[in-house]
Amino acid sequence: MRHTWRWFGPKDLAKIDDIVQAGAEGVVTALHHVPNGMVWSPEEIAKRQAEIRVRSDGAASGLEWEVIESLPVSEDIKKQKGDWRQHIETYKTSLRNVAKAGLEVVCYNFMPVIDWTRTDLRYQVSHGGTCMRFDIYDFAAFDIHVLKRNAAIHDFSVEVVEEAERRFARMDEAAQQALARNITMGLPGSTESMTLDDVRAHLAEYGHISADQLRRHFIDFLTEIIPVAEEVGVRMCCHPDDPPFELLGLPRIMSTAADYRKILGAVDSPANGMTLCSGSLGARPDNELPAIMSEFGAKVHFLHLRNVKRDSDAIAGSFYEAEHLGGDTDMVALIAAILTEESRRRQQGRTDHQIPMRPDHGQDILDDLQRRAQPGYPTIGRLKGLAELRGVERALSHAQYGIV
Repeated sequence: MRHTWRWFGPKDLAKIDDIVQAGAEGVVTALHHVPNGMVWSPEEIAKRQAEIRVRSDGAASGLEWEVIESLPVSEDIKKQKGDWRQHIETYKTSLRNVAKAGLEVVCYNFMPVIDWTRTDLRYQVSHGGTCMRFDIYDFAAFDIHVLKRNAAIHDFSVEVVEEAERRFARMDEAAQQALARNITMGLPGSTESMTLDDVRAHLAEYGHISADQLRRHFIDFLTEIIPVAEEVGVRMCCHPDDPPFELLGLPRIMSTAADYRKILGAVDSPANGMTLCSGSLGARPDNELPAIMSEFGAKVHFLHLRNVKRDSDAIAGSFYEAEHLGGDTDMVALIAAILTEESRRRQQGRTDHQIPMRPDHGQDILDDLQRRAQPGYPTIGRLKGLAELRGVERALSHAQYGIV
């Protein structure tokens, strides 16, 4: 695997020096300040590359921008409303610009209205550190009582509705606002967030868009974008839904292996691939991560390795971000499947035989607890995760003792 590190730009509390010391080989970042639907200009791309290439003392970092995460797909494209056709043309221009700068891997998602969703950004675990958590009862309290979405009460079980009502009754106004902020804060690093009225407006515009219709919109997007990606040598890789089940009455169409079969099969191209996020997919008990890696390995262009611990076996259930080797996904088996795919690629002579991986998320521990970094992206917690993942990889690939 190619060990990379997510960086949110100069304002990130983790500096380029930290990434070098962590032993990462490349950087994953984006132009977070560019609004969705706008062109990524060659000048802004070059500026970000230059920022990555130097340490604080002016010395060369030895790092390059290797993966884009994320080049966002606008809500207009997802809904096929407003300026969606122009946004697709803008997306094509951005792809051409990043390709000219030498970037080859673009991670993105197709989640409607809200992207990754958590109800608690500082959930305390048993050792005293904190992590992010999605709690189905708190989310239902938000959906039913804070957002007041029509028909929300019908989208949850009786047990969830009753507990959500009890929890909402204990929330003061500040707690309600904090819950709403957690849920609507948007993509990590993004300067765009939504108010409750924004969410309601988007929900109204989506109307009765079904899963099949949203999937058709996605395929329409790919039909336009993938030929350009092929032309310029870019590998697109869709991130799964997070969490991988329906929220706010909206369909989620990239939550299971079956979902990926439909999308990757509809526009069958080496440029149309997957970001395998073990945490997102692992939040569903019916997703078998090693099997998913084995099935889609040829089109896995990017890896997010993290782990979650589920509260139950419910499809739409609560979970928290566990230690990288401590959750419900068998990370050793998953890494073994990844190394098997990389070996197959080397035998085929593929230039992308080394798949970029980043230690995704992490628990806030030690000095992280005072730093209050971007939620989910503590420096020490991710460093610990990278060390654990690197150790598993080294053991499995050892010339004398390895099994892969």
